[in-house]
Amino acid sequence: MTTPHPRLTLTEEVAEALLDGRPVVALESTIISHGMPYPQNVEMATEVEEIIRAEGAVPATIAVLHGRPRAGLDRADLELLATSPEVGKVSVRDLAHVIARGGHGATTVASTMRLAALAGIRVFVTGGIGGVHRGAERSFDISADLTELATTPVAVISAGVKSILDIGLTLEKLETLGVPVLTYGTDDFPAFYSRVSGFRSPLRVDSPEEIAATMRAQWELGMTAGLSIANPVPEAEEIPAERIDGIIGRALAEMAEAGIGGKDATPYLLGRIVELTEGESLRTNIALVKNNARLGARIAIHYAAGA
Repeated sequence: MTTPHPRLTLTEEVAEALLDGRPVVALESTIISHGMPYPQNVEMATEVEEIIRAEGAVPATIAVLHGRPRAGLDRADLELLATSPEVGKVSVRDLAHVIARGGHGATTVASTMRLAALAGIRVFVTGGIGGVHRGAERSFDISADLTELATTPVAVISAGVKSILDIGLTLEKLETLGVPVLTYGTDDFPAFYSRVSGFRSPLRVDSPEEIAATMRAQWELGMTAGLSIANPVPEAEEIPAERIDGIIGRALAEMAEAGIGGKDATPYLLGRIVELTEGESLRTNIALVKNNARLGARIAIHYAAGA
């Protein structure tokens, strides 16, 4: 058992689960503050926590509130994250500044991984991971999620790389960084809204037990990298690639014309895609996060049983 860092505040539920060696699943908070509109964001966050509990694990939504990193939130905390304009999008580079100023921060994949590791949580569920942005050969815009995956021993369950990104270059970068990329139940790497990206999966796994065993082997060998576990969106909820690609292209062109970039790029694109799909992409986003939560809870259960 890892002793949680003294900077962290844990709910009683999360603290007791970690102390007892029971399965805990981390959840990010940027998806609440900057990934979905209100009130769908709070509804989604609450339902995802309920799914994890129903599977037999303990959810730990992570954020910085009043300058204090938190693992485990109550309903009032979720409402604050979902509605307050004072909540910033916080990656690893921003954590110390927000904490020092006593501010509020919704954590990205990278910063959630870092705080989850400090708490002793090994499994983290999100929607999609960041990666190499299209046009990165000019902008050098590459998500900190990738470097965090290379250095922080947490398994990240997602629906693949966000399809607004350059998926091929992201997979190449993850290979360079030595991050195992496992795809659940398929030989095709998924693309967030779609089950198929056009890229073959680097590694395939077919059960939560196999994923948990891979996690143990990775870290028992002394390798500190995390694992990226890609879980395709349910078939009934996907938006086929041939349809979403054109919408993404339009949103990217509009973003470039507006001069938006950096940390504002992903929230802008996801919001614009919701508008262009008349809400269909939001429904798909919610469905894939719930699907990931089920798998993440099962992985955490098997990992805790064998740890």
